[in-house]
Amino acid sequence: MIISRTPLRVSFFGGGTDYPDWFKKNNGSVISAAINKYSYINSRYLPNFFKHKHCIRYYLREEINSIKEIKHPSVRETLKFLNFKRGVEIIHNADLPARSGLGSSSSFTVGLLNSISALQERIISKRNLANKAIYIEQKKIKENVGSQDQIASAFGGFNKINFFQNGNFTVKPYILSGSNLNLLEESLALFFVGMPRTASNVAKYQISSINKRFIELNAMLDLVKDADIEFKRKRLDIKSIGKLLNEQWLLKKKLSNKITNLTIDSAYNFFMNSGAYGGKLCGAGAGGFMLICANKEKISIMKKSKKFLHVPFNFDFTGSQIIYSSRK
Repeated sequence: MIISRTPLRVSFFGGGTDYPDWFKKNNGSVISAAINKYSYINSRYLPNFFKHKHCIRYYLREEINSIKEIKHPSVRETLKFLNFKRGVEIIHNADLPARSGLGSSSSFTVGLLNSISALQERIISKRNLANKAIYIEQKKIKENVGSQDQIASAFGGFNKINFFQNGNFTVKPYILSGSNLNLLEESLALFFVGMPRTASNVAKYQISSINKRFIELNAMLDLVKDADIEFKRKRLDIKSIGKLLNEQWLLKKKLSNKITNLTIDSAYNFFMNSGAYGGKLCGAGAGGFMLICANKEKISIMKKSKKFLHVPFNFDFTGSQIIYSSRK
């Protein structure tokens, strides 16, 4: 039995420039952080006691005899990609709900690749883990997804990720002092604003119009450069970071009319009126979690309001890991 643990992520800057349709023409850059909320994949070879050969358990339960019969697209395509032959049982659990803007689908695929590879006694590097997850999601499942989530989940950490026209990427970790890390974590908060959605559906329109959003996406790349300077300061300026997040959100809303709505705008206005320096909706848009930046006193007041569900988090610096392995 193998159990993998793979982090979700929060995105700060540059989201949208990690779509291949953009960066293969213009390069791309994002800043994101893995967080200590996880997707767990439990896998084992299934004994020959059952009428079915494979058992897949997530929010549904599938009992099937052929991999091609599997309904879950990531499980089906990952097993086919890894040329899996034996019967298998796969169980998924997660700390937070799917379709909430924290990269849960990519975390699932990365964790599944890690778990099944370990079951097959294969060692897989973090870079290969990310590349294979990107390939499965974009080429085999044909999801409308970018390339940052798979990298964040595989590598972990707080990083600037650069994407190049040849398809390669680099991961540049931010090395924060203990005091700066504490300051940043206590100045950020995640609030659930509801309305789970399928990221691929929201992103489909954004990708189709990406060539019409040259000004906005280039402005986002400029924000990544500005934020990169802020995150490298000897002492972080939380107010400046928050203002940059606000600019990121204003730009993001221009990418598609499906990203926000009256409910989301009302939630954002509530946080800004409560003293936030800035923030943004995580993920593709249309619902899920909102990342808010403010001083710790204002964050404390927002948490107590109970208007929106607060989910505490810290950064994760491990990435996808095998946390249990038994060959018995």
